[in-house]
Order: sequence, then C-alpha cells, then structure tokens
Amino acid sequence: MAILRPCLLATTLLLTGFIQTGNAADKEANQPTLAEVVAARSDEDKVRDSARHPVETLEFFQLEPGMTVAEGLPGGGWYTRILANYLGEDGVLYGVNYADRMWPLIRSGDPEWIAQRIAATGNFAGEVATYTDSGITARGFTFETVPPEVVGTVDRVLLVRALHNLNRFEEQANTRSAALAGVYAMLKDDGLVGVVQHRAPATASESGTDGSRGYLDEAAVILMFEEAGFELVADSDINANPLDQPGESDTVWRLPPSLRGNDDDPATLEAMRAIGESDRMTLLFRKAP
Repeated sequence: MAILRPCLLATTLLLTGFIQTGNAADKEANQPTLAEVVAARSDEDKVRDSARHPVETLEFFQLEPGMTVAEGLPGGGWYTRILANYLGEDGVLYGVNYADRMWPLIRSGDPEWIAQRIAATGNFAGEVATYTDSGITARGFTFETVPPEVVGTVDRVLLVRALHNLNRFEEQANTRSAALAGVYAMLKDDGLVGVVQHRAPATASESGTDGSRGYLDEAAVILMFEEAGFELVADSDINANPLDQPGESDTVWRLPPSLRGNDDDPATLEAMRAIGESDRMTLLFRKAP
C-alpha cells in the first residue's frame, strides 16, 4: 500500500472528495469524518492505531471540526496530523509543551536535545503546515506561557501520555501544579480536558507511581485534577490493556514501541511484544466554575 506524505494528507482528502470548496453549507456537508481522516493517513502512522484507538478516543473527548484545541506535548506529530486535518480551516490548534525549565530536569546532560525541545515549541505552526493544507490556524506555547489572548478560548485540551513527567517533578519544581493552572486558564467555561495516561496497578506502591517509571495511579490523577478545579465527567476502558501488569521496578518503556532494555534477551523481548503497549486510563474532565 502506498504511504502518503503527511503534507499531502489534506490534498489527498480533497482529491478523494472528502473536502470540497463552496459555501458554508457545502463545507459542512463535505467535511471529512474523523474516521475518514484517520483512514487517509500513512501506513506508518496507522501501525499504532490498534493500541491508541484514535477514532474512539477523540470521539470520547467530544471533538468536533472548527473547535479550538490545545494538544499537550505534540512530540512527533502522531495526533497532530489527525487534529490538523479534522479540525479544518475554521479550527485552531495549539501545541503546548513543557515549560522550558522542565527539559533540563528530564535530561540535564544533553544540551542539544534540550535546545531542540525548546525550539520545537516555537516551530509548531511551521510543523503543522507540513502536515496539512487545510488552512487551520496553529501556534505553539508552553503550559506556563499561555498568551493572554488565548485565555478562556480553548474548547478542548488533550493530555495524551503527558502527565508522568509533570507529576515526577511536582515536589521538586511544582511542574504539575503550574501546568494544570495553565490548562485551567486557557479553557473556556465548561471546556473539557481529555487524558490518556499509562496506568499503574491499583496495588502499586506510591514510589512506583510518581511518574518516574511512566505510570500514574488513576485515583491520584483524578484527585490532582479535582484539586486544580476540574470535575470528572466520564471514564473509559478504550485504551485499557489488562496484560500490562508491571512489577515495582518495571518501566513503561520496557513495552512496545520502545522495548527498552530488552535487546540482549530474545525471550523477554518476545514476551514484551506479546503484552503490547501499556495499560492506559482514559478520562474526561470539565473545567468547573
């Protein structure tokens, strides 16, 4: 099967009839569905759909074309490529990264990597332009530098596997508290936050759920959002994987796609592949008045 370059995705949708020009009614009638946008991506992106369930997850988060959406930690753009084409020309997409001060906490001995991560925030709009020609408005900033004109304008914030490092450095640097305050500020009244996060077993010790291993406790996540001014409105097992039962020293990165630390042990490597990607909580929160 041919692989579509990301920058040609919206053009491909246009040529296949999913996007057409015309008046507002025509545009609405020909707006591609979420399933159509997901199906039009490259084979490389679609490889992880069975673990990430993008259609079901974004439908659970109640996304609609034309919304203003903030994506936490856009990274390599896997979700960005879906959002940029689905939200369309009337939509707005913000790429929201960790505060610049956080990157050295994660990898202090790699100044080049730190500089790249900081630069990616400012380059977000240019990166989106390589994924789509939908005409969507895009901009990058950090959780701690929400522009004044963005405050109170965002319909949805998506935090997909973005919380563990924020929680990991909370005691040291108040990183989680500051980030959730930024999320609260940018959201409209009654705006929603969609969370997907690696989930620790309910029996895991507190030391194993601080985020350093990638896992968080679901009850603790709900509590941290409630303390930040949000209320839980729904939860889902869309991204659950009961085969993932980490021990006290296991990290999430032992599993696909990273498979970290398994290179010299074919049997363990095969066992990790058999488990698949991590068990993940999927939660939906509303900004409380």
